[in-house]
Amino acid sequence: MIMPVTLREVDGERRVNIVQGQHHVDNDPLTVLTTILGSCIAACIWDAEAGIGGMNHFLLPGANQANGQVQKGEAQRYGVHLMELLINDLLRRGVKKSRLKAKLFGGACMIKGLTDIGASNADFAEKFLRDEGIELLGGSLRGNLGRRVQFWPVTGRARQAFLAKETDSILREELVRRPVVPSGAGSVELF
Repeated sequence: MIMPVTLREVDGERRVNIVQGQHHVDNDPLTVLTTILGSCIAACIWDAEAGIGGMNHFLLPGANQANGQVQKGEAQRYGVHLMELLINDLLRRGVKKSRLKAKLFGGACMIKGLTDIGASNADFAEKFLRDEGIELLGGSLRGNLGRRVQFWPVTGRARQAFLAKETDSILREELVRRPVVPSGAGSVELF
């Protein structure tokens, strides 16, 4: 089961908030996709000619490196899963893969002295786009500050604001916005 995104109207725009484990594709010129990131990554991918794009928000790069397995119900946490979902949704809506462009945001090192999962996420996302032949036009990766990101999927326009250096509040907000994954959710067959 895929968790629904949060939608609200603000100043004539349709704001869709994307949290960990979610992605959303849209072709409405009034839609703005938003998210808050610490070490997580949001990939913003669009086809300007088709006027459609989307955003995802993932927590970790891929499956457990030790055994290559994804635990049942945990696939939504991983970039490898969410990147495929986002690209496949775009392709289903008629975009041409050769015209896809991307911007990447997030990947901050939020807690000094621990494994820098933000850098691992950023490395994964950049490599994934290279391997898929999707041109990376920009964004903002790494560093040590969280970000609030807005993305207009029809045009590819993006805007970010760095958040205060209070890592506890960013981590708390990421945890609060993390969707609860129902038991048995996330089963995916990749081909």
